[in-house]
Amino acid sequence: MSSFPVFSDKHTLEEGTTLAPRFDTSGLVTCVTTDAETGELLMVAHMNAEALQRSIATGEAWYWSRSRKELWHKGATSGQVQTILEMRVDCDQDAIWLKVKVAGDGGCCHTGRHSCFYRVKPLRDAAAEPLTLVAT
Repeated sequence: MSSFPVFSDKHTLEEGTTLAPRFDTSGLVTCVTTDAETGELLMVAHMNAEALQRSIATGEAWYWSRSRKELWHKGATSGQVQTILEMRVDCDQDAIWLKVKVAGDGGCCHTGRHSCFYRVKPLRDAAAEPLTLVAT
């Protein structure tokens, strides 16, 4: 059970100053994480109410692993702990944006890369055009 309030009034939700995240039917909210210094997009993950509460309380990023169905303290095993320098909530409170400083080797992706977004899909090209890898 979430300890966050639920607002049905759109004005209160969008213009108010109370954190009232709108979790989806699975109890999750999307979280976008960027490097606080460079602005680079590092990863997209999900948080349940407990992960969000722990992130706020500890100042470190906690997520919900949909595949493992468990809380995940980013960096607990890799050393890539994400210290939150700023947390933002979007207009209708169904997405979180974390600006973080990453410890350890500075990576975020389980593939060993700095960012999970290391492929580029060319636009306006044939659908069969392959993804382009970018150096990270």
